[in-house]
Order: sequence, then C-alpha cells, then structure tokens
Amino acid sequence: MKINSTVISTLAIAVLFLSARATIMQAAQDPKTSDASASNSENGKRLFTKDGCYECHGREGQGSNMSGPRIAPNPVPLDVLMGYVRKPSGEMPPYTAKVISDRELADIYAYLKSRPAAPKEKAAALLK
Repeated sequence: MKINSTVISTLAIAVLFLSARATIMQAAQDPKTSDASASNSENGKRLFTKDGCYECHGREGQGSNMSGPRIAPNPVPLDVLMGYVRKPSGEMPPYTAKVISDRELADIYAYLKSRPAAPKEKAAALLK
C-alpha cells in the first residue's frame, strides 16, 4: 500500500498538535505555573491599561476579531503567557523584561484570572 506525502504530513501535524495540547493542559494543572494568588490583580489592571494591552485585547481581555485574541477570564498558564509576551509569534510586539517585569506580568495574569466569565447564552438572549 502506497501512502502519499499529504497523508504523512497531516498525521505529523496532528501528532505535534496533540503533543503541544497535552503539554499546555499539564501545565494548566500544575499549581506552580498557574498560581496567581501572590499577585496583585489591582496592579495588574493598572498595568494592563498603562502598557496598552487593552488596545488589542479589550478592557476585560475579551479580545476581538479585528485585533488581539481573548485572553481572559481563563488565560493560558502563567509561564506560557510569559513566554509568548517575551517572544510572540503573531503580530504582537515583544515585551522584554525591561518593558514589563516578570512581577508585573504576574500581576497582569492575576487581573486576567479575576475577570468574570462571559454571560451564558440564556442571559444574553434576554438582551434582545
């Protein structure tokens, strides 16, 4: 049986995706990487505004189809967020430790985690 290169490529991408997803899920369950209890969400809110995060991600981290993705109320684990902020792969500019310290990022993370969940569909239907 002959397997073409498209099938092999598709399988390889699927394996890589599942592996990355498993790593992120494991990090999310690790209390060291997702603990924001020692962080200051009020300072995080101030920094989120001061450093311009809201310009793309919205004031509540809700994101937009036209700019940055949703990053709240359930952000990725703190170490993943820090890695991406330092070396983003998309259109986001990099923020070095000279611009936003690790402590400040931890505060921003605490702010993002503190945001309330979006209303359920049933509640949103009442607005119509």
